[in-house]
Amino acid sequence: MAHYLVTGGAGFIGSHLVERLLTEGHRVRVLDDFSNGRRSNIEAVQGAGLERLQVSTGDIRDAALVAQAASQVDGIFHLAALGSVPRSIAQPLETNAVNADGTLNVLVAARDQGVKRVVFAGSSSVYGDLEELPKREDHPTKPISPYGLTKLIGEHYLQLFKQLYDLETVTLRYYNVFGPRQDPKSQYAAVVPNFMTKLQRGEPPVVHGDGEQSRDFTYVTNVVDATLLVMEAPADRVSVGLFNVAVGERHTVNELLEIIQAALGTDIPPVHQESRPGDIKHSQADISRIRTDLGFQPRVSLHEGLQKTVDYQVGGEQGVEYDRKR
Repeated sequence: MAHYLVTGGAGFIGSHLVERLLTEGHRVRVLDDFSNGRRSNIEAVQGAGLERLQVSTGDIRDAALVAQAASQVDGIFHLAALGSVPRSIAQPLETNAVNADGTLNVLVAARDQGVKRVVFAGSSSVYGDLEELPKREDHPTKPISPYGLTKLIGEHYLQLFKQLYDLETVTLRYYNVFGPRQDPKSQYAAVVPNFMTKLQRGEPPVVHGDGEQSRDFTYVTNVVDATLLVMEAPADRVSVGLFNVAVGERHTVNELLEIIQAALGTDIPPVHQESRPGDIKHSQADISRIRTDLGFQPRVSLHEGLQKTVDYQVGGEQGVEYDRKR
């Protein structure tokens, strides 16, 4: 079994990835500064293999610390980042320091420590408000937020390190990931936990714009499946270095709210507010590349994923059990 470093391993997606790695018998080192990640996320996965889990507290902007964390590991899953388009608009300097400089620190550490492969959690935000749908990996990239730009910078750094230093690197462009453990308390909470929390409190959910904007909402299990496939695949199968990770479908925010209301048994009219700067109108992935090259098939639909998330939100960890089974 392999030894992996997961930066941001206490976060929403990171903790699900750590859980799967431990379940499959790997050794895992987590590096997280807990600014976004939560210790409760780590506590939730410890039963899957506590003796093979090491947790280090630290910031990926600390190059020496990252180098230490990268020592004697076979691969790095780089998920640590400051997420959220609105936050990046409010805090562009910090977003750049974490997402761009931090990614560079991870790559330098991987090169110097002889790590075999780095898998980077990229973002569909790099496409910007591209009108053509579905979006393919070879489409133009025109980010319209600091967050999207820093993710694109990260992609280019990965490509350069592959060319200059022969480091195996792969970027995964994630699309609107949701599921259990997604923080509903942040002021920058994603739409799914935001809607669920409001509805559970009997409060009207907030919809920005008319709600007809659409997204390729992707349940976290699908993302973990794809991320592991990319790390474990032979080098020639991932040599292209870039894959979309999504379901390949799009649903409007209004549709999303309707499904969540049905799952929760609520019927509370939303409050509409102005569209947010940096928000795109429509997003949908073409996932034919990862399907063809790696045999990836999303196994959890939007409806099933939302029901799992509601079960978790209402009743606790039972919503996570599905994610542990591959």
